[in-house]
Amino acid sequence: MLVRLSGSLRETLGTRRRQPADDWAPGANGSEAEHLFLRALALFRMGDGQAAINLLRQATALAPSFADAVEAEGEALDMSGDSTAARARYEEARKLRQKGRAGAPDRHFVLRQLGSHTAEIVSYTRVLKSLKKYALPNLARGNAYLADGQPELALADYERTLKLHPGSLDALALKAEALSALGKYAAAIEDLDKVLAANPKSADALSARGIAHMALGHVDQANEDWRRQLELLTGRPSASAYVALRLADYALALPNLETMVRNDRRDSYWELYLRTAQIRLGQAPTAAQSAAGSEWVASLLALQAGAASQDEVMARADSAGRRAEVLFQLGVARHASDRTAARAYWQQVVDLGQPTLVEHAAARNELSRSAS
Repeated sequence: MLVRLSGSLRETLGTRRRQPADDWAPGANGSEAEHLFLRALALFRMGDGQAAINLLRQATALAPSFADAVEAEGEALDMSGDSTAARARYEEARKLRQKGRAGAPDRHFVLRQLGSHTAEIVSYTRVLKSLKKYALPNLARGNAYLADGQPELALADYERTLKLHPGSLDALALKAEALSALGKYAAAIEDLDKVLAANPKSADALSARGIAHMALGHVDQANEDWRRQLELLTGRPSASAYVALRLADYALALPNLETMVRNDRRDSYWELYLRTAQIRLGQAPTAAQSAAGSEWVASLLALQAGAASQDEVMARADSAGRRAEVLFQLGVARHASDRTAARAYWQQVVDLGQPTLVEHAAARNELSRSAS
């Protein structure tokens, strides 16, 4: 079974057995580019390689960062004999994946994955046609759905996994992550309580339960979980830094952030968060660098330094998460001179309702601390 699960995308593309295109529907998450990708895979399986390549190119025209589609085109070109063009597409896919930013390092590995997971979903859906009574492929597809931002579909796969393997703590913890992503925080906490009763040293479960508690406003319970998690993260400065930031414990975060600024120059958020901790501790922040590769973080660093206005940066915030980041930094900037204004900004962060964000937890802790 493990051999079958480890098949490459080449095998996914290369199976020429005729099947209808809607055989692939379970892998789609609704975007036009992904539907084109799935149709291309089906066409390739029916032997129409050029039509598949054309659809894959349409998909990447709509979504230039869709690395799976770029890589799939490389596979199709490779199998058609155009190895030079294939190598170029493989290299482009590799570069696209390097540009992405992984999920928060204190979260479960499934939630740290980059990019689209459509190809994985397609592959596991194929495997499940003949291995549907096995827990592992259900769990694997659930993980791909969860990483792809489709928690409802992930939840269904995790529930099937648990029917097949009722004692799986991994499946139960991931089911809780899917419930939490759907806003069902109380149900998530019930499942995580069971996981932690069986394995009190599960750092991932502590992280997840802390987020669910914080989403419900259970600040003390969340912080208790995160402090227990911190005890298990020795030697992991990236994860430790994030947990300390969730706690708004800037003194605890500082040495870990300093380590990460030295060790990981690719992620400019480390510099942003280091300066945030320094400002909240009343220290002179280190000089901002270029924030190479991230125009967004460069905007936040400019806001911190007073080189960009609130309106300028907020106009660039193209998601609720980014608006929360701006509001959190405005609270940090105003705290020393006007705590009422800082609290107002942090309350807006909480009201945006994204409990997985570091800024959400930190804002709740800032508000809780100043109210006591």
